[in-house]
Amino acid sequence: MFKVAQDWIQRYFSDEEAVVLGVLLVLAFTAVLTLGGIMAPVLAGMVLSFLMHGLVMTLERLRVPSWLAVATVFALFIGALALFVLVLVPLLWHQLIALFNELPGMLGKWQSLLLLLPERYPHLVSDEQVLQAIDVARGEVGKFGQWVLTVSLTSLRLAVNIMIYFVLVPILVFFFLKDREIIGRWMRGYLPRNRALLTRVAKVMNRQIANYIRGKVIEIFICGIATYIGFIALGLNYAALLALLVGLSVVVPYVGTVVVTVPVAFIALFQWGWSDQFIYLMAVYGIIQALDGNVLVPLLFAEAVSLHPVAIICAVLLFGGLWGFWGVFFAIPLATLVKAVLDAWPRNEPTVSPMI
Repeated sequence: MFKVAQDWIQRYFSDEEAVVLGVLLVLAFTAVLTLGGIMAPVLAGMVLSFLMHGLVMTLERLRVPSWLAVATVFALFIGALALFVLVLVPLLWHQLIALFNELPGMLGKWQSLLLLLPERYPHLVSDEQVLQAIDVARGEVGKFGQWVLTVSLTSLRLAVNIMIYFVLVPILVFFFLKDREIIGRWMRGYLPRNRALLTRVAKVMNRQIANYIRGKVIEIFICGIATYIGFIALGLNYAALLALLVGLSVVVPYVGTVVVTVPVAFIALFQWGWSDQFIYLMAVYGIIQALDGNVLVPLLFAEAVSLHPVAIICAVLLFGGLWGFWGVFFAIPLATLVKAVLDAWPRNEPTVSPMI
């Protein structure tokens, strides 16, 4: 047993750079796990500046001075943030409150429809199953009401946290964009001088993560806006709220689309019933999802590292369980990081003695 362990260590950890890379990865994951909540504004600023770094580099390649490129991109960021806070947030909050007020009526209508199922399909659905489904639905609505009450009771603390984010994150984004070279040199100063493996993995990950995150943000915006236009054109209630859910659903491949279809279909059924309008809406929604999966995703992620669907689902479950929404959002980049590290990890292949 000791011989097997020794051979395994000799094969995968005989290279000093591999050991350094492994130690750095462990330290980084430990820091995020233990200090993620405290350093959340810093991490958010790093992610946002990373998203905008490509636009800064594009302007610099067009012979725009560095300070002007940073100022232009930062002004666009502040304008988008102001638009989100002053226009989108009030609209979403108004629709969320309206949905919460109408929710008891929706549940009452669905309860009456569910109670008719045992009469129409006695061989498929029983009264006990319907009553259990109604109890589960009531329990979930009760949990949602408790969550709303908790948020309202802690609204002062929540408002303070939001204000901290809105003050600190833009400042951090500005300095990460402005002093990115200085910060990069400072961080590289603590790394070993011989870091060919680190440099190779960093280049791969910089390209892959940049492509993925920027592509995913573009996909969220395109899907959300296209869905909002389609829902508004058909007159669906809570169009902005549902369009936001559809846009965010692309963060979780495979699962997100299935999950978000349920509220879209339920609200449409409550509003129109089994009518032509409901069929038109679901057809438009299906066309948007088909275009996203077959046209938009291949265009945006043509250079992304392909991962097996099982690997994607496992990464979403693992990192989502560790870091919540952000873990889900970065599940594929983190899985790509693991894949890149495993592909680049040096190995000493065991020597095979020639047969006599």
